[in-house]
Amino acid sequence: MAVVPMIEPRTPLADVRLEPAVVERLRCPVCRAGLEQIASEFHCVDEACATTFPIVDGVPVLLNESNSIFTTAELVESRRPELNRQAAASRGRRLRRRIKRAIPSTSKNLNAAKNCATLAQLLVEQNDSPRLLVLGGGLELGRGMDALAQEPRIEIVESNVSFGPRTVLICDAHDVPFEDDSFDGVIVQAVLEHVADPYRCVEEIHRVLKPDGLVFAETPFMQQVHMGRYDFTRFTHLGHRRLFRNFAEVESGPACGPGMALAWSFQYFLVSFPRSRVLRSVLWNVGSALAFPLKHLDPFLATRPGGYDAASGYYFIGRKNDHALSDRELISLYRGAIT
Repeated sequence: MAVVPMIEPRTPLADVRLEPAVVERLRCPVCRAGLEQIASEFHCVDEACATTFPIVDGVPVLLNESNSIFTTAELVESRRPELNRQAAASRGRRLRRRIKRAIPSTSKNLNAAKNCATLAQLLVEQNDSPRLLVLGGGLELGRGMDALAQEPRIEIVESNVSFGPRTVLICDAHDVPFEDDSFDGVIVQAVLEHVADPYRCVEEIHRVLKPDGLVFAETPFMQQVHMGRYDFTRFTHLGHRRLFRNFAEVESGPACGPGMALAWSFQYFLVSFPRSRVLRSVLWNVGSALAFPLKHLDPFLATRPGGYDAASGYYFIGRKNDHALSDRELISLYRGAIT
């Protein structure tokens, strides 16, 4: 009687929140070789690399740990408190959130909604079904992104270095885990100040964009430290333009004006006095309550020459380009008031 060999049951693949067409474009962030999904992991197909990457609750964690300030283990571990956040929230924490919501914010983004609407229009004019990568998104819908989210033809892929309700991919912008020419657009809002090497990250954005692909970035200039140890860099308007020198400019200018910059300075001035965390929190709220009207001056000040020199942050919309802007061309673009 013939012996029938036993077949080991195949471990079922973990569900992945990314669309199949996006999964096909995933690449190893270490060597850029292809990836194969085996059960709840992605495996690099390059035998010399052979790196494995976990899939946690449907979210692939694709990090090149040798080029990142984060590790896969700490990000996976951080998922546990995020899942239990609501259950663990104390009455005191809920009260602090209510107080925070009741106090007016000193922040005001002048152009995010308009810029996102512009980006949406440009994307659908260029492609019937554009794909948009968000770097540093996933916790909540980005500022002004409603026009993009409400456009059914645009597929949005939200990535971050932390888990969030909308996160479909964990990755580091220094090594974006996609093949070349994968996206029609990339959004990077309030992110490039938090990366160790923003120039490397913009090179990665350029690489994963299709020819004539679009980028929308917002980056601070005059803002104090936020996100603590994960805050590294600031850019003037021309510095920001040079960062995107391999893109043809569509639009650029102040995203947040000098009024917001002054309000932030006042708040940070107050909280520089006390050593007590509780007192710092009280003075922060006092500063916000006193300084928030300053941001309402920004629509009148931001686009004036002096506003370009004193803005809190800048935006840039650009199109992928083969021509690099020279530094001589760059300085001719100065719009400020200082001669």
